[in-house]
Amino acid sequence: MLTALVAAVLILGGTLFVLNRPDALPGADRTAQARVAPPDGTATATAPTPAAPASPAPSAPQSRPPASAAPAPATPTAPPAPTATPQPGGPENPPAKGAGTFTVAQGSADPVGRGTVRRYRVEVEDGIGIDPAASATQIQGILADKRGWTNDRRNGFQLVSAGAYDFTVKIASAATVDRICGAAGLDTHGEVNCNVGNQVVVNVKRWTIGSPQFSGPIDEYRALVINHEVGHRIGRGHESCPGPGKPAPAMMQQIYGLKGCTANAWPYSADGSYLSGPAVP
Repeated sequence: MLTALVAAVLILGGTLFVLNRPDALPGADRTAQARVAPPDGTATATAPTPAAPASPAPSAPQSRPPASAAPAPATPTAPPAPTATPQPGGPENPPAKGAGTFTVAQGSADPVGRGTVRRYRVEVEDGIGIDPAASATQIQGILADKRGWTNDRRNGFQLVSAGAYDFTVKIASAATVDRICGAAGLDTHGEVNCNVGNQVVVNVKRWTIGSPQFSGPIDEYRALVINHEVGHRIGRGHESCPGPGKPAPAMMQQIYGLKGCTANAWPYSADGSYLSGPAVP
């Protein structure tokens, strides 16, 4: 009896020892931290869920470059003004006196006509408003025209600007013409042209204004001036009107009146006939 009692006490004491060991408590193998209840007995607060990172504030929309304004319609560039071709004529009121010096027109041309070819050059007095090169071109065209002196098949001409030459065509002021022609005993009284020595001397007044007796265009009157003075160079003398209504001969002094003839600048007609008149003594 006593033995049974002692055994029971020993068993009960062993059980209490085991129950007081901490590793014998349930859940002792978990590593999670214990949560302590708040002292006021309220419900256990759960750890706040970490807030999701705040979304970055939307950046302001990048400013786009402003749309290019529609290009203004292009203004067409005005074409450059054409360069004026130098004209052989001068001012409407040419100066009565030039510089007294001359410029030789540069340039040359092939001979025209048959027979004796006379080389000539063109000179223009400085300060009278006449273009030398343009004048030389016009004179060359006059002497090469089929209505001119080459039609006789005995005379030819060649424009040159250097080397030997047979005569000079000079366009000069009235004062210079009077001086050159007067030295040979001719009185041009500030109005007309002359042929002296190896010079055909043309009054700029006649070259630019023409003559009140000549009803044609100025280019025709220039042809008359050249044909008349060069005619003297090849041996032609003055002629008169052959009859009323007929073309005045190129060798007629038409500036002094037409005497019933019609104005004419050329020695020959278009069909090759010589336009002659009675010789003037």
